Amino acid sequence: QVQLAESGGGLVQAGGSLRLSCAASERPSSSITMGWLRQVPGKEREFVAAVFRTGGNTYYADSVKGRFTISRDNAKNTIYLQMNNLKPEDTAVYYCATSRTILSNIRQPSAYTNWGQGTQVTVSS
Repeated sequence: QVQLAESGGGLVQAGGSLRLSCAASERPSSSITMGWLRQVPGKEREFVAAVFRTGGNTYYADSVKGRFTISRDNAKNTIYLQMNNLKPEDTAVYYCATSRTILSNIRQPSAYTNWGQGTQVTVSS
């Protein structure tokens, strides 16, 4: 199973930016979707963004659309999440994850079966 390692979390003021990285231990199969999800203590994990397989099509949660950008560097086996105009409600542990799901399930956290350890993002008001 591909190992995933996130980095780039931290503390930032509202309106600021952070870039998260997720390095895979090996090149994921071309049928693998890679995504970012987040979780606040006491709440369920929620979908943030994903790149569907290696085709490059990207998908976002409505709450982050226009502020976050996901990208995938296949040569480096890495995906990124550029987060701009951060809000206090973006505070969460952010996880990188992979899935073999079909497109219609891409926003379902249960479709992701391989997870990194997570990185904390805290946005102060």
